[in-house]
Order: sequence, then C-alpha cells, then structure tokens
Amino acid sequence: MGKVGRFACILTPMLLTLSSLICFIIVMLGQTPWKGNNAPTTALGRDLYFFKADTSNMRLDPKLISSELPNLELDFDLINALQGSASSKQLKDFYQVGLFSYCEGDKDNSTGKETITYCSARKFQFHFDPMAVWQLNNTNVQNVLGDKFDDGMNAYAKAAGWMNWAFVITLVLTVVEFVVGFFAIFSRWGSLVTTIISTAQTVFAVAAAATATAIYGTLTGIFKTVLEPYKIDAFMGSRMLSVLWLAVAFSIASGFFWLISVCCCSGKSSHKKMVVEKTPYTYERVASPAFGGQQGHQMQSSSQWPSSKAAPAGPSNTAYEPYRERV
Repeated sequence: MGKVGRFACILTPMLLTLSSLICFIIVMLGQTPWKGNNAPTTALGRDLYFFKADTSNMRLDPKLISSELPNLELDFDLINALQGSASSKQLKDFYQVGLFSYCEGDKDNSTGKETITYCSARKFQFHFDPMAVWQLNNTNVQNVLGDKFDDGMNAYAKAAGWMNWAFVITLVLTVVEFVVGFFAIFSRWGSLVTTIISTAQTVFAVAAAATATAIYGTLTGIFKTVLEPYKIDAFMGSRMLSVLWLAVAFSIASGFFWLISVCCCSGKSSHKKMVVEKTPYTYERVASPAFGGQQGHQMQSSSQWPSSKAAPAGPSNTAYEPYRERV
C-alpha cells in the first residue's frame, strides 16, 4: 500500500503540470501559420490572440468626423496616409497579434464573418509594428501621431523581447518539471528536486503572463487614444488571456502539491515485522544425545543460579558423578 499511496500522491501534481504544459503550448500556437505565410492558421489558433485591431468600420471623411466630434483637431496627414493605404489595399479589415506572429484578413460587415488571408512568418522576439505593416514608415504619420505613440510602441517592442524569452523558458521548465516528476514516485528526494524546478517555472510563468497582460493592455490603450476617433477599434483577446492565466493557475497548484509530496506519502509500508528478542541471560543449550538429552536441561537449570551461590544438592540423573567424596 505504501507505493500505491505514493503514486496517488504524485499523480495530482503530474496532471496539473501536464495541464499547464498544454495551456502554454496553446498560447504559443495562437496566430501561428502551419503551411506557409499565406495559409490561414488553425481554427484554434485563429481565435486566440493577445491584441486585435479592427479597421473594417474605419471612417476617413473629415466632414463626418467633425460633425460627430466637433472639438477634435483633425490630422489631415494621418487621414491622407490611411486613405492611401486603404485604397492600395494594404490596409486590411482586421489584424490579430499572437506571441510569435500576426494574422490579417477581410471581414464581411453584413454577416460579420472574418476570413484570414495572410499570417506572418514565426519570429522570435516578435512585436507588431502597425507603421511597417501599413507601410507608413516613410510618411508624416509618425510625426502626426506624436511622441506618446512612439514612446508606447518602443516600450512595447522592448518588453515583447523579454516576454518571448520568458515564455520559452517557462515552456522548457514545464517540460523538465514533468519529466523529473516521474522520479518523485520513488523517493522524496525526487519530489524535492521537482519542487525546486516547479518554483522556478511558476516564477517565469507569472512574469510572462503579467508582462503579456501589461504590454498588450498598453498597446490597446495607445490605439484607442490615437485612432479611436477614426473608428479603428482595438481590444485585447479575452480567450488568450484566459488560457494563459489558467496555465499559471495550474503551475501554482502543481508547485503546491509537489511541496506536499516532499513532506507526506513516503512510500514505505506502515506494516512492520515483529521481532521477538530473548530475555537476557537465558542461554539455551542444545541437549546432547550422549547423555540422553538431559545434560542441556541440567546445565540450563544450573545456569539460572548466580555464580556466587552453589546449586541446591539433589540426586544426579547422569550416568556418572564427576566428583565423589571419599570417607
């Protein structure tokens, strides 16, 4: 029952670690192309994104904007640049940003159906650059958008590099935790090593999730502040964040149960064999067949008396008397 109990104790954190690993893999597959840059991503990856910009309802008519927002100071350079990008079909209806790539596509406003037409190649330390994607780098748009937009995008680019490393390290540590966890079945030392790895994995998992939530929240705020008057909507992906923080929850829970397995469930059986020890000073001698099996019994009886006192006299049952008193 000891080994069975130990296995049951290890099974819970093993399943939690596996669940965390699956969730992190799903997060990394978001907006990732499978068969080339022009092929849409899978259905699972298509619905998972950190950030989305929707330009399908973009309005660039200065009169219409002024009528709805009379206090807004229009940036005609920005309007002209967006109109040029839209007319050249460089500006798509929506953009969805994942961890290592982004996807773009068209939207049917009458039905609301979205079709992905292009996904960028997977790239480590990836970040979404709207000016490059919309081919507005060599225009006056960057000056029009102001320092707030530039500072926010630069901070996002730097944080995205660290975030990519954090996710990769977290994934590697999760795999190592799951593999090393098998050795915890046999000893508490295995549980201790796995607990240490799980602690490091949890630290990186929390850091990666917190960084992703912060930087894409900042990116969404930048888009809303600068581009919302032109009906360019921006929002975060709730599904992606849900899967990400679920992975973190599994990581924390697995670390807790790994720690419990160090203190409990030793794996040793609770039933011990009873060992009966003889009472001290009770030496039992084997009877000798030469004396009819009586010598051992006689010597045993005599050994029970202290050496300082003589044994009581009595008739001898042996065949001869080694000492005879002569009169």
